[in-house]
Amino acid sequence: MIVLGKWLKIVAIMGAVLVGVVSTPTEAARLKDIASIQGIRENQLLGYGLVVGLSGTGEKNSKFTEQSFRSMLNNFGIKMSEGTTLKIKDVAPVAIHATMPPFAKTGQTIDVTVSAIGEASSLRGGTLLQSMLRGVDGNVYAIAQGSLVVGGLGVQGADGSKVTVNTPTVGRIANGAIIEREVPDNFSQSDSFVFNLNRSDFTTAKNVAEAINSMYGEGSAIAEDATSIRVSAPRNPAQRVSYLANLENIEVNQGDDSARIVVNSRTGTIVIGSNVKLKPVAVTHGGLTVTITENERISQPNSFAPNGQTARVRDSQIAIDEKKGKMFKFDTGATLDDLVRAVNQVGLAPGDLMSVLEALDRAGAIDGKLEVI
Repeated sequence: MIVLGKWLKIVAIMGAVLVGVVSTPTEAARLKDIASIQGIRENQLLGYGLVVGLSGTGEKNSKFTEQSFRSMLNNFGIKMSEGTTLKIKDVAPVAIHATMPPFAKTGQTIDVTVSAIGEASSLRGGTLLQSMLRGVDGNVYAIAQGSLVVGGLGVQGADGSKVTVNTPTVGRIANGAIIEREVPDNFSQSDSFVFNLNRSDFTTAKNVAEAINSMYGEGSAIAEDATSIRVSAPRNPAQRVSYLANLENIEVNQGDDSARIVVNSRTGTIVIGSNVKLKPVAVTHGGLTVTITENERISQPNSFAPNGQTARVRDSQIAIDEKKGKMFKFDTGATLDDLVRAVNQVGLAPGDLMSVLEALDRAGAIDGKLEVI
């Protein structure tokens, strides 16, 4: 989490590296960068289709692929008996998904992503046949078709060895779907619209309302809660577009986020917000390292052992290294700078720093919230 406040300070520990504090003055952000308009949104589309023209890298033996292929042939008036065996190694069933932007109009095109869902090893060189893309309501909103661009590569030898680069079973078709149905909206059907903040904050919501009221008059905007700001707007579509164009470029000062420390236990990443304060506390942390080394040696019998055999013998060595703990003290109102300076002096590893932060939180010495993800 990156906290924007009066000063931006970030501590990030990636792996075993401690990055120092970065301070930069807070700048006002445009309203369009920190909020979205309620009801103006993207819509996800999903479909199923067949990719043909593969060079033997398609489906091996799949009933649902064969059924799909038969249905496609039936649509063209070609009927095959049930006992006919189809060789469809040049065909692959795929899932198709795309994102329809707001206000997309009939006849416009959008990009689509095609992913193999069977045993196909590669979609390189394939062509997607005409496929319908449906919305969550089940209606068809776009038709997809075209040649795939695949960034991955897969090669297999006769002895079974193979090399795979990236993901050859996923491809994209630029402008591969044509919009056939528009999504209805109520953009011009009400006397107001609502800005929803990307990050809920009462201070930011108040600042947005005040910035709009200072430009268009008192009462033009009302902060309904920490996320939503309702703004009065003209009914005329042309006036509303011009009105929104001016509003979204208003610069707003964002409120300071709550004091928070985020710890990612899987990657060793620790991010500390600038508003984190520490209460008076003394910390000591020592490390105990146990190292076990396994060595193998050969044991041979002496010359007087009639039934002796040469054998491997394991030789285990255990070493214990205990480092002396160092103590550092924080006074009242210690800041992020103090914490980073103390950590750098002690030289704590990410795992050790996580333990120290958890202990400080358990002791109630952190004015903020510790989140472990």
